[in-house]
Order: sequence, then C-alpha cells, then structure tokens
Amino acid sequence: MPGQTDLYEILGVSRSASQDEIRKAYLKLAHKYHPDKTGGDKEAETKLKEINAAYDILKNPEKRHQYDQFGSMDGQPFGGFGGGGFGDFSGGADSPFGDLFDMLFGQSGGRPRASRAQAGRDFGYDLTLTLEEIAHPCKKTISFLRPENCGECGGSGATKGTQPETCPQCKGAGQVRQSHGVFSMSRTCSRCAGTGRIIANPCHACKGSGQVNRKRELNVDIPAGIDDGTRLRVAGEGEAGRMGGPRGDLYIRIHIKEHEFFERHGMDIVCEAPVSVTQAALGGTLRVPTLSGQADLKIPAGTQSGAQLRLRGHGLPDVRGYRQGDQIVIVHVETPTKLSKRQRELLEEFEGLSNNKTYPQRDDFTSKTDALHRR
Repeated sequence: MPGQTDLYEILGVSRSASQDEIRKAYLKLAHKYHPDKTGGDKEAETKLKEINAAYDILKNPEKRHQYDQFGSMDGQPFGGFGGGGFGDFSGGADSPFGDLFDMLFGQSGGRPRASRAQAGRDFGYDLTLTLEEIAHPCKKTISFLRPENCGECGGSGATKGTQPETCPQCKGAGQVRQSHGVFSMSRTCSRCAGTGRIIANPCHACKGSGQVNRKRELNVDIPAGIDDGTRLRVAGEGEAGRMGGPRGDLYIRIHIKEHEFFERHGMDIVCEAPVSVTQAALGGTLRVPTLSGQADLKIPAGTQSGAQLRLRGHGLPDVRGYRQGDQIVIVHVETPTKLSKRQRELLEEFEGLSNNKTYPQRDDFTSKTDALHRR
C-alpha cells in the first residue's frame, strides 16, 4: 500500500493498545469513512479499505503478534493491502465489516444472518519429524478427526424429513436490534444463539449440531530442510463449512525431534567425536555417522582437541534448494587412562625425545610464564 503502512497509525492507536481500544477506534473510523457518510468519495473508499485491512490483522491476537514481531504476515514484507471493490462491505461471512454493520445498522446487507454461507474453521495439526527425515524431501501420512457435515441430516441439524424453523424472536437475522440515539445497535439473539434458526426436532446423529467428527487421512509433502516451528498450509482441508460455505484450511506445525548424536545449527549438522592421542598426532581416517549413513573423516596430523573438521555437503539442504549445509565434527583427543607397563615405558621414552618443536603451545605457555615471573 503506498504511503502509510503502520497498522497502528492507520487506526490511530498505540502499539500497547488493548483489543477493546483497537475495536473502538475501528468502529469510529469505519463509521466516519463509510460510503453512506462520504457519498462514494474515492479517497474515503481507499481509506476505508486500509482501515478494514488493518483491523483484520490487529483484532486477531496471533496475527497481531506476528505483525509486531516481523512487521509482516506469513513471512512476507508488509507492503500493502489487497484490492477489491465495496463488495467486501456487504457483510459476507469473511468480511470484517459484517460485525460492524450488524452493530450499527442491523442485518448486514439487509439479509437474514441464517441465509449466509459460513466458512469452516481452520484446523491445526502437530507433526514431529527427525533430522534424517528432513535431510531429503519426504511424504508423511497423517490422520485426524475433523468435523464434517452430518450425512443423516445434510448438515441442517434437524431430523430427516424436517427443517429448522426461522427464529420468531429475531426473524432469522440472528440479532435483535436496539436503538441508542442516532445508532441502531444489535445484540446476538438469545433465543437462537445468533443462528437465526430454531431446531424443534434435533437430528439424533449429530444432536442438532449439523456436524459429526470423522477420520481423515492425508498425504503431505514435506520439503527438505524445513525449520522447526514452520507452519504448512493445506488449503481446503480444515473443518467443513455450513450452509454451502467453503472448508477451512489445515495448518500443520512442524516439530523437529531432538537427536541423540547431532545438533542442528541452521543448515549445518554438528556432532562430537573422540580420537586417540596417536590418531591426533599421526593423522588418519575416522569413520563417523551422517544423516544418510557413514562417511570417512580425514584427521590431519597434529590435530588438537576441540578442532572442528568439516564434511562438505553432509548437512541439511536450504529449504528453497539453493545450497547444502555441512557436517561439522568437533574432535576431542582422548588421553589414555589405563596403561600397561610397556605402554608407559614407550610414552616415557617419547617424552624424553620431545623438544620445543614437539609441543609448540606448551613451549609458548612456559615462555610466557617465565617472563611473567621475571617482571
């Protein structure tokens, strides 16, 4: 959106504003810039779209938290709001203006609430994966229970052969109007709980809810290198909608299981490996595990404890497929603890043959210590 893009500034509230303060600011601005008040002014129309989009994010605690953290939604830079004409202001099932118009002007768009299609709610699923699984693209089969429209009553909630009746109190609007000065405010109808319908003979299968839980199995493609905490969206796999409304979406939250041997550092995989004194001094080859089997790691002669040796291309791939991480092996030189008589003799002989070039770090430490005492 050109110009102002701070959502709090659009609504004229501070970043610490409560949900109630945000809602009140939204109602005030939406009423001020409503087409009935502005006579179809184009600038006011644009302003109303901005107010609509800003409130749609800030009224949702999860969306607001993400915006506060990243200044964006779904990981994309927040640079604008979607277009669309004033069809969005008719108070449809997904329109943020539905509640506003219900409160200020009664039934949204002049239609009974009960006649509107209602989108199904989004559904969440937690999926745990291992590092080995995300080293390559994989497919996982998940199963879960989700609400489906009742097959016995077709989702109406009424016994087969009967139909829900229009609520006599709200006349099917789902809300009861009350006058407050210049405004006509509305409240949810207590008789029908806002549905606009009364079910005299509830369906025995769904107990009048219109929906029952059914098992759903789904194959999900998991991209290689996916991060812990990532949410994958599967459109149209959420809860069933009502009255012909679309399904919600399925959101799969990824959890990466802690590994007994490896640690993940971005795309790199880190592990530790012990080597003997002779291996570290003379060099050699060490067999180490990787995410895809075993590999030979070259140990250079003179390797010190704590050295980080790298296996190129044995880490995780970038989730976008740009490059491959490495496996980093932190070497620890293991000092022998139980020596035979012959081993001890050989080590003593080796120590007797050692000089300053054999242990340069020890020689440097001794020199610095002697210099310190001579001060």
